[in-house]
Amino acid sequence: MPALFIGHGSPMNTLERNAYTDQWRRIGGELPRPRAILCVSAHWYFGATAVTAMPRPRTIHDFYGFPEELFAFDYPAPGLPELADEIAEVVKPHWVGADRDQWGLDHGTWSVLAHLFPEADVPVVQLSINALRPLDYHVELGAALAGLRKRGVLILGSGNVVHNLRLLNWNHRDHGEPWARRFDEAARAQLAEAPEDVLRLAEHPDYAKAVPTPDHFIPLLYLAGLAAADGTKPDMLIEGYAMGSLSMTSYGLCTGLEGREVSGPAAAVPADIPPDQTNI
Repeated sequence: MPALFIGHGSPMNTLERNAYTDQWRRIGGELPRPRAILCVSAHWYFGATAVTAMPRPRTIHDFYGFPEELFAFDYPAPGLPELADEIAEVVKPHWVGADRDQWGLDHGTWSVLAHLFPEADVPVVQLSINALRPLDYHVELGAALAGLRKRGVLILGSGNVVHNLRLLNWNHRDHGEPWARRFDEAARAQLAEAPEDVLRLAEHPDYAKAVPTPDHFIPLLYLAGLAAADGTKPDMLIEGYAMGSLSMTSYGLCTGLEGREVSGPAAAVPADIPPDQTNI
């Protein structure tokens, strides 16, 4: 199965048809149907490595300050508890706990899957991002998951290569600031040349501004680990920016899809909500 990293941006992308969600629908329409989807979302970031193992994961609305229509959105995909056992086995000696009743599917997952697989008829499990582990742990864990692709599992990382909410530019909906573009372009070059050395990006002069917190960057490390395990290199599927300090760039392994540069705004955060009252 292919593997993906999608720059997910605002949760409003769930409801809107725009330049980015149209590309997500294009990608979803050309993907083979997976047995299941394993998503590493920026929004399940806490102090343990866990995987959802419930048969019916709930739709989590992990944000505030958005329209009621977004809170009413439901993505009723089934879970696949037996996949949690497979994940725990393939990543040994790393330990992965089974979450049978706490989490579910957060908007990092369902805002993207609403367009990739709008029928919500493919089983979905989420793998948490362990906030206590160093960056190299996540590259290694991504590589350890590579065998699942041969078992029909599509692995999806959902975050943003550049994600700095404090520096959002409300007047430039489809613009990337020079520092954001520099880091995004460095990430593209690194993945094209040597994805196994993706952690070199942490030495980039714009890293601190592009990645003020690691939660949205780490899902990209899983794709880099998968690429390193297979000796392949990711293709850029979508290139674009939103509000100056968000990269919407997306990548894929073994998709056979053509990359697109997107011009046109992603879904906007409501203009009357200040940046410190959003969670995207």
